[in-house]
Amino acid sequence: MSEGAIQKRIAEELESLREQLQFRTLEIPVGVNLCSNDYLGLATDPRLKRMVAEAVARAESVGSTGSRLLSGNSREWQELESELASFAGTQAALYFGSGYAANVGLLSSLLRPEDTVFSDALNHASLIDGIRLSRAAKVIYPHRDMRFLESALRERAAGPGARVIVTESVFSMEGDVAPISDLLDLARRYGAELVVDEAHATGACGHEGRGIAAELGVERELLAIVHTCGKALASAGAFVCGPNTLRDYLINRARTFVFSTAMPPYLAGQIRSAISLARKAESERAHLRRIASALREGLAAAGLSTGTSSTHIVPIMLGGNEMALHVASELQRSGFAAKAIRPPTVPPGTARIRISLTSKITLDDIRRLVAATDAACKSFARATSGSAVHA
Repeated sequence: MSEGAIQKRIAEELESLREQLQFRTLEIPVGVNLCSNDYLGLATDPRLKRMVAEAVARAESVGSTGSRLLSGNSREWQELESELASFAGTQAALYFGSGYAANVGLLSSLLRPEDTVFSDALNHASLIDGIRLSRAAKVIYPHRDMRFLESALRERAAGPGARVIVTESVFSMEGDVAPISDLLDLARRYGAELVVDEAHATGACGHEGRGIAAELGVERELLAIVHTCGKALASAGAFVCGPNTLRDYLINRARTFVFSTAMPPYLAGQIRSAISLARKAESERAHLRRIASALREGLAAAGLSTGTSSTHIVPIMLGGNEMALHVASELQRSGFAAKAIRPPTVPPGTARIRISLTSKITLDDIRRLVAATDAACKSFARATSGSAVHA
């Protein structure tokens, strides 16, 4: 069989990725896991395992049998959504099968072509794709740049349609926090509304793990808050939180909700149990803060940059793809499951090792990680300087 045009294009693109050191493969992490979003360690918690088994035993079926608008709704999902709304501090919540589906469904249904959306330059791909699908006019403002954003809002204050600001709370690749209070202040002054994705804050930040918006007490002032279940809650899916009218609208208009088969009802029990455990995990959150601070301090003492990180996500900024791959390989040899994060996931020239800390990681692990990273960077410098001299 001759190679078709699409197959040829695929082969050429894969070869290009290899040449640029951007080719990716699927691997099973081995060693101290620095890639996991299981921030509270609940994925292996025997209490949650027991609760999941009990939820399965209670469930009338292990399959939903259809979308929630047809045969897939159940008492378990409605009870969970009431609890999710209480957790988020909003009137209502609606569950989606993934964080990606939640963001795409929310933004593609809310925004219209005559609206203008203001999106942080480092927002997650799911937010970007939801905005694209909406066909709304978009302004991409430099990361956390309030001066640029205010100027853009001022210029479009009298324009047609709605104005919506979209941001993550904890940014997934930088580990820094959006200035939510400043964003809300700008929204009030220029007649805009604010959507906040709390994915990496859910369970890990704020009192009872309720996120940044709840910590600031501004939950009811936001157009929508998105919380995820697949990270610190060790489950799956995500929920969009806001007014009752938003929930009703999404049930009728969010295509990723309307046309998706519901998740099995026992999963609602798993998520409820995870929320209960997460709300009580203050010692785990304190430990996360402690080891994140120790990691940043140790890397800084070794002359390495962690960018603007202030949370449990700590990037080691390395710059080039080759150096990031070398350091990741050396860390793996030292017993750490670490991955090089390269373009297009991050901007060109900002390749890094993204350290995603969990409560299972110890201070001794942190000390060993700093030493191994320092050694890996020095060995790369020696190798490349030697190559330059030889050339």
